[in-house]
Amino acid sequence: MKNPFAKIPLEVVVATLAALAILLAAIWLFRGKPETGVDPPKSQASNDTLHFAAGAEQLSYLDIAPVEELAAPTMQALPGKLAFDEDVTVRVFSPVTGRVTELVAKPGMSVKAKDVLAWINSPDFAQARADARKAQADLAMKQKALSRTKELTDLGVLARKDFESAQADLGQAQAELDRAQSVLKNLDPTGSDARYALRAPIAGIVVDRTINPGQEVRPDAPAPLFILTDPSRLWANFELSEQDMAKVHNGQAIRIDADAVADTHFAGRIIYVGAALDPATRRISVRALVERPDPRLKPEMFARISPLEDDGHKEIAVPDSALVSLGLHHYVFVEEAPGTLKRREVQLGVIGERVAWVKAGVRAGERVVTRGAVLLNAELGQAE
Repeated sequence: MKNPFAKIPLEVVVATLAALAILLAAIWLFRGKPETGVDPPKSQASNDTLHFAAGAEQLSYLDIAPVEELAAPTMQALPGKLAFDEDVTVRVFSPVTGRVTELVAKPGMSVKAKDVLAWINSPDFAQARADARKAQADLAMKQKALSRTKELTDLGVLARKDFESAQADLGQAQAELDRAQSVLKNLDPTGSDARYALRAPIAGIVVDRTINPGQEVRPDAPAPLFILTDPSRLWANFELSEQDMAKVHNGQAIRIDADAVADTHFAGRIIYVGAALDPATRRISVRALVERPDPRLKPEMFARISPLEDDGHKEIAVPDSALVSLGLHHYVFVEEAPGTLKRREVQLGVIGERVAWVKAGVRAGERVVTRGAVLLNAELGQAE
């Protein structure tokens, strides 16, 4: 029988052997075989505890953080949204028809009450000023007419009815002046002729502006020209199912978490619970006031709202990624010492979409594995 490799060139054989040698060397290096011939350190397991040497590669795959004790919620966190506090928010419309000649306020600018937001060239405003001046002049004329009529009546030249008629004319002139001045006062009498000053009704921050120079404005415009609000006041709005209505009430404390401001909890208090359910969704609207909001919190941000227990009872909050479930039991891995991680059973209260509340098994301040707990549990199972 002929050798099947007899016709293979020697160069091919040498190249093949060299490639195999390189492959074996790569496998050897990938396994982390030290030059000394000593195997890399491995984890040791005993009684639900894993021990890792300092600098073990497995530790680089873990996130370990201390847990904190917070007021216990009455239910899972509910999705909500931050909004302007409408009690301190004003949407400014133009009360006159005209054209914008100058913009003073810009979005993000802080303004005081009565500060000018924009100047508007308005025939309506000019007409209101003219009406007020005309009414003032007419009143002065009617006052003189009444004085002359009284003198002539006292001399017997005019009848009593002429004096009474002059009194009525003076009353009408006074009423017309009051009307014209009231209109002018409502519009703002501080601008020059035909130039109307659109002013801020409250102090706050300009959060939106919808006009540009040269734009025509009207009192019946569908959108406000400016939106002003107090940034230190925010609402948190959310909805509640009818099954959970008994778990919230006015004055109840809440905790607010926003993804935009991670690892920070904000306090709030419920100020309004809707009077009726939405017939379409079978849910009820709830409004809360955010207490001392962080400047990083903005209206229209999404948030998670957690109504809290009234008695101030506290529980440990752990992320869901820290939990390991075995049957009906739940565990977390606690760092008892550097490199020593113990699987410990915990009793859970409310389990949310991101956070679970631990009633017993972990103390505040203990360091818990928040990422990689499943991998540790698998390694502990192999060791057993």
